[in-house]
Amino acid sequence: MPPIRLLTLFALAVIIPAASIASAEELADWPKWRGPDDTGSSSLAGLPIEWNAENVLWKTELSGKGCSTPIVWQNTIYATTPVDGKDALIALDANGKPLWNVQFGSENPGKHRNGSGCNASPTTDGEHVFVYFKSATLAAVDFQGKTAWKTNLVERYGPDTLFWDHGTSPVLTKNFVVMARMHQGESWLAAFDKVTGELAWKVARNYETPVECDHGYSTPVVIDFQGEESLLTWGGEHLTIHHAKTGNLVWSCGGFNPEGNKLWPTIATPVVVGDVAVIAYGRNDRGIPRLHGVRLAGAGDVTATNRLWDRDDIGTFVPSPAVYQDQIYLVGDKGKVTCFDPETGKTIWEGDLPKHRARYYGSPLIAGGTLYAPREDGIILVADIRYGFKLLHENDMRESVIASPVPAPGRLLLRGTETLFCIGN
Repeated sequence: MPPIRLLTLFALAVIIPAASIASAEELADWPKWRGPDDTGSSSLAGLPIEWNAENVLWKTELSGKGCSTPIVWQNTIYATTPVDGKDALIALDANGKPLWNVQFGSENPGKHRNGSGCNASPTTDGEHVFVYFKSATLAAVDFQGKTAWKTNLVERYGPDTLFWDHGTSPVLTKNFVVMARMHQGESWLAAFDKVTGELAWKVARNYETPVECDHGYSTPVVIDFQGEESLLTWGGEHLTIHHAKTGNLVWSCGGFNPEGNKLWPTIATPVVVGDVAVIAYGRNDRGIPRLHGVRLAGAGDVTATNRLWDRDDIGTFVPSPAVYQDQIYLVGDKGKVTCFDPETGKTIWEGDLPKHRARYYGSPLIAGGTLYAPREDGIILVADIRYGFKLLHENDMRESVIASPVPAPGRLLLRGTETLFCIGN
């Protein structure tokens, strides 16, 4: 389907003088939702701290509710959103001007109040943008808005049984785009050729768990494991490593819920520092946090040997951890911020964002030692974390923000559920 111009589909409001609009080279590549290294952090410093109507460089109203994080490639912004009741990928230039959109099948709207039909974030390999939607459409689109291929995973493999809205984003290896489905029923990891969309491999990933603990919303992470491109996958109460070329399981660690607690889906995506993976599990939102450090070494079932540490006093249920300068940062669901050592699990410092009934769903961004934490009610909390915790400002976007912030030199991209904002100094 050819791309459709957006001028009649999006209302664009540029609210600074034209002479002040930053040039296109001021956007930095951010090819996936947690950034190029899957850390949720950037070395960029000097991003905005405090903003209001005077330093919102521009905002573009989107035509439907969406919760995915935008990506940036070569000064173009890509985001998934519904358009006229259809799943769509949109492209905008660095000043927020819509360039094109390409539509797929009918939108399957979100069920959770903080969900949508496009929770999964797009990703790019520099050749195509890859998208996935709750409707189960998986597609590759070139930079001119032409669909290279698309397929529907429900039509191919049956419906998922996830209690809440789909959350796993597509992941790119050297040759494949990989999707994970973890739910009650046949769970799997599948790789599709990036160029043709043909299935390269599909491996079962089934584990017996208590009720809802087999439901997974986290995203696999591409790692180098013993010299092989591999996929670190978290779900079904197991952390596993699969070779990217074949999908073969080469490493597994379980035992994360020995008490057999129910209703513990996996949501937060793991982070990796060196050869240590940090796993947030449990129900921190209900005061039952779990946090684990696991050594990524050896082969086979390493449950009994590779657990470095376990904690039951801190954690996060929905927001994924971030890595900055080899330390781990958690923003808990109720706003507790913790910095700790991934090797030992020991806390370095703790802080608290202002107490509020609203929760944290979007994963935080750290840019140049500044933490940006989006709260579900649209408040973006900004804190200096270079030498401990110091709250700097609260910024009200006046609409819900579930997506993660995206950094750019001197500016910040924020995707509200209905608007894309560019914040500048």
